[in-house]
Amino acid sequence: MKRIKLFFCLIILALFSNSAHADTFSRVLKSGELRVGVSLSEPWAMKDKEGSFTGFEIQIAEQLAKDMGVQLKLTVTEWEDLINTLVAKKVDIIIAGLAITPSRALRINFSNAYANSGIGIAASIAKTKHKDSLNDLNNPKVTIGVVSNTVSEKLAERTFNHAQIKSFIKTEDAKNAVIEGKIHALISSSPIPHFLALEHPEKIDVPIDKPLLGYKAGMAVNKGEQEFLNYLNAWITARDAEGWLSARHKFWFKSLDWKNEYDDANTTNLQY
Repeated sequence: MKRIKLFFCLIILALFSNSAHADTFSRVLKSGELRVGVSLSEPWAMKDKEGSFTGFEIQIAEQLAKDMGVQLKLTVTEWEDLINTLVAKKVDIIIAGLAITPSRALRINFSNAYANSGIGIAASIAKTKHKDSLNDLNNPKVTIGVVSNTVSEKLAERTFNHAQIKSFIKTEDAKNAVIEGKIHALISSSPIPHFLALEHPEKIDVPIDKPLLGYKAGMAVNKGEQEFLNYLNAWITARDAEGWLSARHKFWFKSLDWKNEYDDANTTNLQY
């Protein structure tokens, strides 16, 4: 008898837990507000000279909220706190160029990929002028810069295991380090290496065209949010089929045309 009671108690707890998780999508529609977690990094998410949010992820969040018929509320979070903020239910969803990885999927649920990206390398011309290959960078006298708690950091530690890996908390500090020749190279998510080379051709070089590692970015919601995931996957499929996603990605990542419109944008952190 006790086993039967325990069995039913477990069923009730499971149902309660699932309904609590599944309420987010209906709550968003009912409240008319979608809380989106972002981390500032150009051209994903940034503030323009007037203080308004802009960027690839911002346009995605705006269009998603519009299609859902709700108001968008952006919550800016440090990169390393994004997932914790979602798990704590301070936001409903993360739209921040978050790479889909098995380790992250243990804590959160990912939508289908809405963007492809990769991790590249930007090298200081002055510091690497006598280096003929990437293998030459893998030695103790070379310093490779990365942003902490990113896929790039793990890739650098694995690929350049004999080099010194220097971690930075902020994007700008990492970029300035390679621009000023304080480190030999910076490993970061595309298009940052490409942009650095375009902006500082006399100081920065991109030694290889192909990414060191490719990855896919997905939106993230809490565990158990299947209805929310169903909608997000349908939205991504529809926007991808009509070419909207690829057009937006091309504008923000394939050139610096947006710089003319959003010059002096404020950013803080990288995202991978």
